[in-house]
Amino acid sequence: MFHNLKLLQLLHPPTATAPLPLPQLHTIPAVSPAFPILQHFKLTRRQLTICANSSLLLLLASQALEPLYPSKAQAEETPQEDSNVTTPSPDCSNKLVPTKRAFLDIAIDGDPVGRIVIGLYGDEVPAGVARFSSIVSGSAGISYRRKEFIKIMPNYVQHGGVRSYGVDAELAKKTGSNLAVENLQEEWERVYEKCPGVKNMAGKVSIIVRDPSKPPPKLKLVARKGKLEIDQEEIGTDPNGTEFVIALKDSPELDASALVVGEVLEGMEVVKRIGLVKTVQENTGSPYFRVAKLIGDKRAVVAERGFNRPYSKVVVTNCGLMD
Repeated sequence: MFHNLKLLQLLHPPTATAPLPLPQLHTIPAVSPAFPILQHFKLTRRQLTICANSSLLLLLASQALEPLYPSKAQAEETPQEDSNVTTPSPDCSNKLVPTKRAFLDIAIDGDPVGRIVIGLYGDEVPAGVARFSSIVSGSAGISYRRKEFIKIMPNYVQHGGVRSYGVDAELAKKTGSNLAVENLQEEWERVYEKCPGVKNMAGKVSIIVRDPSKPPPKLKLVARKGKLEIDQEEIGTDPNGTEFVIALKDSPELDASALVVGEVLEGMEVVKRIGLVKTVQENTGSPYFRVAKLIGDKRAVVAERGFNRPYSKVVVTNCGLMD
């Protein structure tokens, strides 16, 4: 058998197989490890900036949408809340009972138009009612008598109250009255957090205790003792808690600034008559006004006070407490 194999090998010698050709490897030029992208992809600095900003926007968007679309693992970890369990909310549906009544006699351009009778919530907002009652009755040394309504809006009318300076301030000082609004703001916070929903509904009477739209103080350089110092200049003035508003319709825009102290019991037709008086049109869309408001120009504050001011003179000719 071995002889046959040797004979076959002699008759048919094995042919040498050529080796398979190796694939040609193209040499890749050496690239600096610090900036591989700049040499492989020729991008301008502007294109790189756009790509970076786009990546940042995608990252922020994914983080913002993550609470809305949680991952599967997060959904498994989050316990399912029972839909049958309801969170109790404070009961604010009870009608407030007025404890005392006040009246305002109104005249438009010298012509009497009627009387407004207001019921005051002495038990619910004692500090606000005390402030309003002391001015209506004149016991504070100052009064709403012969004072004007300064703003007429589609949803409410606003009375100008008394001034924190000049004759009004001197009269209040003689009787020991304090026009500070700290206690009124504390009472506003308590009422605001107590119940959700609109507080200044149609027919409600409120006093303005804060200004949420007041711009921050303006920084300025002041020379003192030969040195330049940075000082703050207040823009506008804080309300003194004597201005009041009467809502013609539900006015949620007043909830951030006004404390409800009562409601109109009689004379709502007189309030509507005040609401029909023609006023100065707003000009907040003017680019000059917007720029002045943005930089804190005092002229913008003065101009804004004139918006929605009645052309006619709407005055409280007499006022007081009824019981």
